[in-house]
Amino acid sequence: MPVIEHKQFIKAPLEVCFNLARDVNVHTQTTLKTKERAIGGVTKGLLEEGDSVTWEAVHFGIKQRLTSRVIFMEKPHSFVDVMVKGAFKSFIHIHQFVNEEEGTTMIDHFQYKSRFGPIGVLIDKLFLEKYMKRFIAMRATELKKIAEIKTNQTFD
Repeated sequence: MPVIEHKQFIKAPLEVCFNLARDVNVHTQTTLKTKERAIGGVTKGLLEEGDSVTWEAVHFGIKQRLTSRVIFMEKPHSFVDVMVKGAFKSFIHIHQFVNEEEGTTMIDHFQYKSRFGPIGVLIDKLFLEKYMKRFIAMRATELKKIAEIKTNQTFD
């Protein structure tokens, strides 16, 4: 079962980073390359514990749908979402936010299990794990840009 951990330092307050990470509209902005959009459940605003959202996106040239549910939230330090329906056999995504002297460290901990048994393991090793690492890093970079712009506008 692949485990991906990505850390991103953001020059923005903890609460700003936490709220942007659970904002459905911001999620859409940070995933433009995959044309991700919310089509069911909570489709705008901030996700809360117990909320579900169904995403539609294009990965590997194929339109896909994935439904996840927020199963835990400790504001403004962490939240956890899990896949309840979609392409993976399962996934759990832990989002953590650590207050630093000059900003926030955002940590994504993503653990997933592919379908198709041994063939799925081979697909992971050949390309899926690398793809997911890039996807999570790209989304974190985009969220960083939004948070830092928002923070700089606040102080101008």
